[in-house]
Amino acid sequence: MSEGKPIALDAMGGDHAPHEIVGGAVHAVRERGLPVVLVGPPRVLYEALADHNATKEIPIVRAEEALAMDEGALASLRRPRSSIAIACHLVRQGNAGAVVSAGSTAGVVATGRLRLKGQQGVLRPAIAVALPTRPKPSLLLDAGANAEVKPEMLLQFAHLGAAYAETAYGIGKPRVALLTIGSEAEKGNKLVRRAHELLQSSPALHFVGNVEGHDLLTGAADVIVTDGFTGNVALKTMEGAVRYAFDELRQAVESSRLSKLGAVLQRSALRGLAHRLDAEAYGGAVLLGLNGTVVIAHGAARAQSVSAACQLAADLAKGGIVARIGERIAATHRTHRLW
Repeated sequence: MSEGKPIALDAMGGDHAPHEIVGGAVHAVRERGLPVVLVGPPRVLYEALADHNATKEIPIVRAEEALAMDEGALASLRRPRSSIAIACHLVRQGNAGAVVSAGSTAGVVATGRLRLKGQQGVLRPAIAVALPTRPKPSLLLDAGANAEVKPEMLLQFAHLGAAYAETAYGIGKPRVALLTIGSEAEKGNKLVRRAHELLQSSPALHFVGNVEGHDLLTGAADVIVTDGFTGNVALKTMEGAVRYAFDELRQAVESSRLSKLGAVLQRSALRGLAHRLDAEAYGGAVLLGLNGTVVIAHGAARAQSVSAACQLAADLAKGGIVARIGERIAATHRTHRLW
């Protein structure tokens, strides 16, 4: 992110907007030292900032409209002056370094595509989500932006994810895998088989082959690509499984005095595990392939999660994620022309 450019934070997006969003902005400014500008109705935001004695610390950009959490992609056309639209406009005009929103995913994706436009050569933007693998997170994309794709799009998703892994995690040559129903090259439908061929023949990628659903949390790859329908189902299945496992663990811990004592002795380890598996700790999903950095926080995000999303957006923008993606896509096009 260029020095001094703030994060444009959509203050009206999310289940707990604007108060938790404003709380996240205050935390990002005071605890992380990040410049933030809030986008939304000034009177409401001024009152929320006053609750934190922060009216002089964080500027406000006016936006009187907001996308409701249950509104879809068409809302971006119906509400051209919404808070997320104005936030994207700030980035497009060079007055902000990145956008953060906890609003409707469909609305954020549609507005981002409309206001920021896709990068040159990018067929479709994709949503990348960090999975809690070790030693560093793995990236799953697409996680919901494109239900139907072509093989060439999956190839591009691999480059988008590789650029993210390089920028955010400092991985020199990210391992890329394709999510399908078997590890063999011939497994999967026509789309997946053709995508496998393209990935395998791309010299700019470290393609390690196919992975299955049970490999998602094993760290088998740094970047895992799939279509948005499959990716979204896989992601929500994992989230549900994690919640179920922790509910069962909690009941087991509370079942007897001896188990409670054991939990006390393992308190630090259990807290560490809970934090590592908490999706909100990673700051949110990233919409890659646009002319600007866009981070989509969880719809139920609280202040700490919003602050983490601002940090993620700042780190990606500062690392030049948009330029890095542009370089990868341009290099891919040059290679294909040589063929």
